[in-house]
Amino acid sequence: MAVKSALMVESLELMMEKSLLQTLRSSPFVIDCYGEDVTAGLGHNLVYNVFLEYADGGTVGDLIKQSGGSGLCELQVRKYTESILKGVQYIHEMGFVHCDLKPENVLLVTSGSGFVPKIGDLGLTKRAMSKRSCRGTPMYLSPETVLDRIQEKPSDIWALGCVVLKMLTGRHPWDTKAGVKLHDLKPQIASGVPNIPGGLSEEAKDFLKNCFVRDPSQRLTAAKLLHHPFVTKVDEIGQVKVEPIKEVSSVLSSEHCVLDYGSFIPLGSWSSEEAEEMEQQILPSALMSPRDSTPVIPTTGCQKPSAFHILGAA
Repeated sequence: MAVKSALMVESLELMMEKSLLQTLRSSPFVIDCYGEDVTAGLGHNLVYNVFLEYADGGTVGDLIKQSGGSGLCELQVRKYTESILKGVQYIHEMGFVHCDLKPENVLLVTSGSGFVPKIGDLGLTKRAMSKRSCRGTPMYLSPETVLDRIQEKPSDIWALGCVVLKMLTGRHPWDTKAGVKLHDLKPQIASGVPNIPGGLSEEAKDFLKNCFVRDPSQRLTAAKLLHHPFVTKVDEIGQVKVEPIKEVSSVLSSEHCVLDYGSFIPLGSWSSEEAEEMEQQILPSALMSPRDSTPVIPTTGCQKPSAFHILGAA
Protein backbone atom coordinates (compact mmCIF):
# COMPACT_ATOMS: atom_id res chain seq x y z
CA MET A 1 0.00 0.00 0.00
CA ALA A 2 1.13 3.58 -0.65
CA VAL A 3 0.23 6.68 1.35
CA LYS A 4 -0.16 10.10 -0.21
CA SER A 5 0.06 12.88 2.36
CA ALA A 6 -0.37 16.63 2.66
CA LEU A 7 -0.41 19.14 5.49
CA MET A 8 -3.99 19.47 6.68
CA VAL A 9 -4.08 23.21 6.03
CA GLU A 10 -3.08 22.56 2.40
CA SER A 11 -4.93 19.31 1.81
CA LEU A 12 -8.13 20.35 0.02
CA GLU A 13 -6.81 19.24 -3.37
CA LEU A 14 -5.77 15.86 -1.97
CA MET A 15 -9.16 15.48 -0.28
CA MET A 16 -10.86 16.12 -3.58
CA GLU A 17 -8.60 13.60 -5.30
CA LYS A 18 -9.49 11.02 -2.65
CA SER A 19 -13.18 11.71 -3.17
CA LEU A 20 -12.78 11.26 -6.94
CA LEU A 21 -10.88 8.00 -6.50
CA GLN A 22 -13.63 6.69 -4.24
CA THR A 23 -16.20 7.65 -6.87
CA LEU A 24 -14.22 5.86 -9.59
CA ARG A 25 -13.15 2.81 -7.60
CA SER A 26 -15.53 0.48 -9.48
CA SER A 27 -13.15 0.52 -12.45
CA PRO A 28 -10.30 -2.04 -12.42
CA PHE A 29 -8.34 0.38 -14.61
CA VAL A 30 -8.24 3.30 -12.15
CA ILE A 31 -5.95 3.11 -9.12
CA ASP A 32 -7.85 2.09 -5.99
CA CYS A 33 -8.23 4.16 -2.83
CA TYR A 34 -8.55 2.35 0.50
CA GLY A 35 -9.35 5.24 2.81
CA GLU A 36 -7.97 8.21 4.70
CA ASP A 37 -6.90 9.40 8.12
CA VAL A 38 -5.27 12.31 9.90
CA THR A 39 -2.01 12.08 11.85
CA ALA A 40 0.22 14.39 13.85
CA GLY A 41 3.18 15.45 11.74
CA LEU A 42 6.30 17.50 12.34
CA GLY A 43 5.82 20.44 14.65
CA HIS A 44 2.46 19.02 15.75
CA ASN A 45 0.93 19.93 12.40
CA LEU A 46 -1.99 17.78 11.34
CA VAL A 47 -1.32 15.72 8.22
CA TYR A 48 -4.00 14.32 5.94
CA ASN A 49 -3.21 10.85 4.51
CA VAL A 50 -4.82 8.91 1.67
CA PHE A 51 -4.18 5.16 1.34
CA LEU A 52 -3.72 4.01 -2.25
CA GLU A 53 -3.21 0.81 -4.17
CA TYR A 54 0.52 0.04 -4.46
CA ALA A 55 1.86 -0.03 -8.01
CA ASP A 56 4.83 -2.35 -7.58
CA GLY A 57 5.58 -2.24 -11.31
CA GLY A 58 6.21 1.49 -11.22
CA THR A 59 4.76 3.57 -14.03
CA VAL A 60 4.58 3.30 -17.79
CA GLY A 61 6.99 6.23 -17.79
CA ASP A 62 9.52 4.12 -15.89
CA LEU A 63 9.06 1.29 -18.37
CA ILE A 64 9.70 3.62 -21.31
CA LYS A 65 12.90 4.86 -19.67
CA GLN A 66 14.07 1.27 -19.26
CA SER A 67 13.67 0.77 -23.01
CA GLY A 68 16.63 3.09 -23.53
CA GLY A 69 14.73 5.31 -25.93
CA SER A 70 13.55 2.53 -28.22
CA GLY A 71 10.03 2.26 -26.86
CA LEU A 72 8.01 -0.84 -26.03
CA CYS A 73 7.07 -3.62 -28.41
CA GLU A 74 3.88 -2.86 -30.29
CA LEU A 75 2.03 -5.90 -28.97
CA GLN A 76 2.67 -4.74 -25.42
CA VAL A 77 1.57 -1.21 -26.31
CA ARG A 78 -1.68 -2.51 -27.79
CA LYS A 79 -2.53 -4.36 -24.57
CA TYR A 80 -1.62 -1.40 -22.39
CA THR A 81 -3.60 0.96 -24.61
CA GLU A 82 -6.71 -1.17 -24.18
CA SER A 83 -6.46 -0.94 -20.38
CA ILE A 84 -5.77 2.80 -20.42
CA LEU A 85 -8.70 3.37 -22.78
CA LYS A 86 -11.03 1.46 -20.48
CA GLY A 87 -9.93 3.64 -17.59
CA VAL A 88 -10.42 6.81 -19.62
CA GLN A 89 -13.80 5.60 -20.84
CA TYR A 90 -14.97 5.03 -17.26
CA ILE A 91 -13.70 8.43 -16.09
CA HIS A 92 -15.56 10.09 -18.97
CA GLU A 93 -18.75 8.09 -18.41
CA MET A 94 -18.73 9.22 -14.79
CA GLY A 95 -18.66 12.83 -15.99
CA PHE A 96 -15.02 13.78 -15.44
CA VAL A 97 -11.98 14.86 -17.47
CA HIS A 98 -8.60 13.62 -16.21
CA CYS A 99 -6.64 16.61 -17.60
CA ASP A 100 -3.18 15.12 -17.00
CA LEU A 101 -2.84 11.82 -18.85
CA LYS A 102 0.83 10.97 -19.34
CA PRO A 103 3.05 7.88 -18.93
CA GLU A 104 4.01 8.90 -15.40
CA ASN A 105 0.34 8.83 -14.37
CA VAL A 106 -0.29 5.31 -15.65
CA LEU A 107 0.66 2.88 -12.88
CA LEU A 108 1.50 -0.81 -13.22
CA VAL A 109 -0.21 -3.01 -10.65
CA THR A 110 0.51 -6.72 -10.26
CA SER A 111 -2.23 -9.03 -11.50
CA GLY A 112 -1.53 -12.72 -11.91
CA SER A 113 1.79 -13.16 -13.69
CA GLY A 114 1.88 -9.67 -15.17
CA PHE A 115 0.92 -6.05 -14.63
CA VAL A 116 -2.28 -4.15 -15.33
CA PRO A 117 -1.98 -0.45 -16.26
CA LYS A 118 -4.18 1.75 -14.07
CA ILE A 119 -4.78 5.47 -14.31
CA GLY A 120 -3.65 7.40 -11.25
CA ASP A 121 -3.02 10.92 -9.99
CA LEU A 122 -6.42 12.56 -10.27
CA GLY A 123 -5.20 15.76 -8.63
CA LEU A 124 -6.00 17.84 -11.71
CA THR A 125 -9.21 16.04 -12.68
CA LYS A 126 -12.27 18.23 -13.19
CA ARG A 127 -15.95 17.69 -13.82
CA ALA A 128 -16.77 17.84 -17.53
CA MET A 129 -18.09 21.21 -18.72
CA SER A 130 -17.09 22.92 -15.48
CA LYS A 131 -15.55 26.37 -15.74
CA ARG A 132 -12.28 25.65 -14.02
CA SER A 133 -9.17 26.97 -15.73
CA CYS A 134 -6.94 24.66 -17.77
CA ARG A 135 -4.29 22.50 -16.22
CA GLY A 136 -1.94 19.65 -17.16
CA THR A 137 1.53 18.92 -18.52
CA PRO A 138 2.40 21.05 -21.60
CA MET A 139 3.78 18.14 -23.64
CA TYR A 140 0.38 16.44 -23.60
CA LEU A 141 -1.95 19.42 -24.03
CA SER A 142 -4.34 19.51 -26.99
CA PRO A 143 -4.62 22.34 -29.55
CA GLU A 144 -7.98 23.51 -28.18
CA THR A 145 -6.48 23.74 -24.69
CA VAL A 146 -3.48 25.77 -25.82
CA LEU A 147 -5.38 28.02 -28.24
CA ASP A 148 -8.83 28.38 -26.71
CA ARG A 149 -8.33 27.17 -23.13
CA ILE A 150 -10.92 24.44 -23.65
CA GLN A 151 -10.21 21.20 -21.83
CA GLU A 152 -12.89 18.55 -22.10
CA LYS A 153 -13.09 14.81 -22.81
CA PRO A 154 -11.57 15.09 -26.33
CA SER A 155 -8.51 16.70 -24.74
CA ASP A 156 -7.89 13.47 -22.82
CA ILE A 157 -8.00 11.56 -26.13
CA TRP A 158 -5.30 13.82 -27.60
CA ALA A 159 -3.18 13.21 -24.49
CA LEU A 160 -3.81 9.48 -24.81
CA GLY A 161 -2.43 9.62 -28.36
CA CYS A 162 0.70 11.30 -27.01
CA VAL A 163 1.06 8.53 -24.41
CA VAL A 164 0.65 5.78 -27.02
CA LEU A 165 3.13 7.49 -29.34
CA LYS A 166 5.70 7.72 -26.57
CA MET A 167 5.17 4.06 -25.64
CA LEU A 168 5.76 3.07 -29.27
CA THR A 169 8.77 5.29 -29.96
CA GLY A 170 10.33 6.03 -26.56
CA ARG A 171 10.33 9.73 -27.50
CA HIS A 172 8.28 12.77 -26.60
CA PRO A 173 5.44 13.65 -28.99
CA TRP A 174 7.06 17.00 -29.80
CA ASP A 175 10.64 17.95 -30.65
CA THR A 176 11.86 19.55 -27.46
CA LYS A 177 14.82 20.06 -25.19
CA ALA A 178 15.06 19.51 -21.46
CA GLY A 179 13.21 22.03 -19.30
CA VAL A 180 10.61 22.77 -21.94
CA LYS A 181 8.05 25.45 -21.13
CA LEU A 182 4.58 25.97 -22.55
CA HIS A 183 5.56 28.97 -24.66
CA ASP A 184 8.23 26.81 -26.35
CA LEU A 185 5.66 24.19 -27.32
CA LYS A 186 2.75 26.46 -28.14
CA PRO A 187 3.72 27.12 -31.80
CA GLN A 188 4.01 23.38 -32.50
CA ILE A 189 0.78 22.43 -30.74
CA ALA A 190 -1.10 25.39 -32.21
CA SER A 191 -0.30 24.60 -35.83
CA GLY A 192 0.52 20.92 -36.21
CA VAL A 193 0.25 17.37 -34.96
CA PRO A 194 2.92 15.09 -33.49
CA ASN A 195 5.01 13.27 -36.08
CA ILE A 196 3.91 9.66 -36.59
CA PRO A 197 6.91 7.54 -37.68
CA GLY A 198 6.53 5.56 -40.88
CA GLY A 199 7.94 2.43 -39.30
CA LEU A 200 4.84 1.79 -37.20
CA SER A 201 2.14 -0.63 -38.31
CA GLU A 202 -0.73 0.74 -40.37
CA GLU A 203 -3.11 0.07 -37.50
CA ALA A 204 -0.90 1.98 -35.06
CA LYS A 205 -0.59 4.92 -37.44
CA ASP A 206 -4.34 5.05 -38.03
CA PHE A 207 -5.07 4.85 -34.30
CA LEU A 208 -2.75 7.79 -33.64
CA LYS A 209 -4.24 9.81 -36.49
CA ASN A 210 -7.66 9.39 -34.89
CA CYS A 211 -6.29 10.67 -31.58
CA PHE A 212 -4.56 13.64 -33.23
CA VAL A 213 -7.56 15.06 -35.09
CA ARG A 214 -7.21 18.79 -34.47
CA ASP A 215 -10.95 19.45 -34.35
CA PRO A 216 -12.03 18.09 -30.94
CA SER A 217 -15.59 17.56 -32.15
CA GLN A 218 -14.27 15.10 -34.75
CA ARG A 219 -11.91 13.25 -32.43
CA LEU A 220 -13.00 9.71 -31.60
CA THR A 221 -14.22 8.94 -28.09
CA ALA A 222 -12.60 6.37 -25.82
CA ALA A 223 -15.55 4.04 -26.41
CA LYS A 224 -15.07 4.19 -30.19
CA LEU A 225 -11.29 3.80 -29.97
CA LEU A 226 -11.82 0.58 -28.02
CA HIS A 227 -13.23 -0.85 -31.26
CA HIS A 228 -10.24 0.26 -33.35
CA PRO A 229 -8.21 -2.62 -34.91
CA PHE A 230 -5.10 -1.42 -33.07
CA VAL A 231 -6.82 -2.52 -29.87
CA THR A 232 -9.08 -5.34 -31.05
CA LYS A 233 -6.77 -7.22 -33.43
CA VAL A 234 -4.44 -8.61 -30.82
CA ASP A 235 -3.77 -12.32 -30.40
CA GLU A 236 -4.80 -13.83 -27.08
CA ILE A 237 -1.52 -13.30 -25.29
CA GLY A 238 -2.79 -12.88 -21.74
CA GLN A 239 -1.10 -10.25 -19.65
CA VAL A 240 2.23 -8.94 -20.87
CA LYS A 241 5.05 -9.85 -18.53
CA VAL A 242 7.38 -7.01 -17.60
CA GLU A 243 10.00 -6.72 -14.91
CA PRO A 244 9.32 -4.27 -12.08
CA ILE A 245 11.30 -1.06 -12.29
CA LYS A 246 14.80 -1.48 -10.94
CA GLU A 247 14.42 1.17 -8.27
CA VAL A 248 11.26 2.39 -6.60
CA SER A 249 11.96 5.33 -4.36
CA SER A 250 10.42 5.04 -0.92
CA VAL A 251 9.02 8.51 -1.44
CA LEU A 252 7.48 9.45 -4.77
CA SER A 253 6.51 13.09 -4.86
CA SER A 254 3.38 14.14 -6.68
CA GLU A 255 3.32 17.88 -6.54
CA HIS A 256 0.81 20.05 -8.34
CA CYS A 257 2.45 23.43 -8.07
CA VAL A 258 1.75 26.80 -9.59
CA LEU A 259 4.85 27.02 -11.76
CA ASP A 260 6.18 29.15 -14.60
CA TYR A 261 4.64 26.76 -17.13
CA GLY A 262 7.63 24.45 -16.78
CA SER A 263 5.59 21.40 -15.82
CA PHE A 264 1.99 22.35 -15.31
CA ILE A 265 -0.54 24.89 -16.44
CA PRO A 266 -1.42 26.96 -13.33
CA LEU A 267 -4.25 25.34 -11.46
CA GLY A 268 -7.65 26.92 -11.43
CA SER A 269 -9.02 27.04 -7.93
CA TRP A 270 -12.18 25.18 -7.11
CA SER A 271 -15.19 27.45 -6.78
CA SER A 272 -16.11 28.42 -3.25
CA GLU A 273 -19.27 26.32 -3.56
CA GLU A 274 -17.31 23.25 -4.70
CA ALA A 275 -14.71 23.67 -1.98
CA GLU A 276 -17.28 24.18 0.77
CA GLU A 277 -19.28 21.13 -0.35
CA MET A 278 -16.17 18.96 -0.52
CA GLU A 279 -14.95 20.09 2.90
CA GLN A 280 -18.33 19.26 4.43
CA GLN A 281 -18.23 15.80 2.86
CA ILE A 282 -14.66 14.89 3.75
CA LEU A 283 -13.22 16.92 6.61
CA PRO A 284 -15.38 15.62 9.47
CA SER A 285 -14.77 11.94 8.66
CA ALA A 286 -11.07 12.55 8.12
CA LEU A 287 -10.68 14.06 11.57
CA MET A 288 -12.39 11.20 13.38
CA SER A 289 -9.57 8.66 13.47
CA PRO A 290 -6.07 10.14 13.86
CA ARG A 291 -3.25 7.65 14.42
CA ASP A 292 0.14 7.94 16.10
CA SER A 293 2.45 7.88 13.12
CA THR A 294 4.44 10.43 11.24
CA PRO A 295 4.07 10.33 7.46
CA VAL A 296 6.58 11.78 5.10
CA ILE A 297 6.09 15.50 4.65
CA PRO A 298 7.70 17.18 1.62
CA THR A 299 9.73 20.30 2.20
CA THR A 300 9.34 21.86 -1.24
CA GLY A 301 7.78 25.25 -1.67
CA CYS A 302 4.68 24.11 -3.53
CA GLN A 303 1.39 25.60 -2.49
CA LYS A 304 -0.27 22.21 -2.01
CA PRO A 305 2.47 19.65 -1.32
CA SER A 306 1.82 15.95 -1.22
CA ALA A 307 4.00 12.86 -1.11
CA PHE A 308 3.78 9.13 -1.50
CA HIS A 309 5.12 6.89 1.24
CA ILE A 310 5.26 3.23 0.28
CA LEU A 311 4.26 0.93 3.12
CA GLY A 312 4.50 -2.29 1.15
CA ALA A 313 2.45 -4.33 -1.22
CA ALA A 314 -1.22 -4.41 -0.36
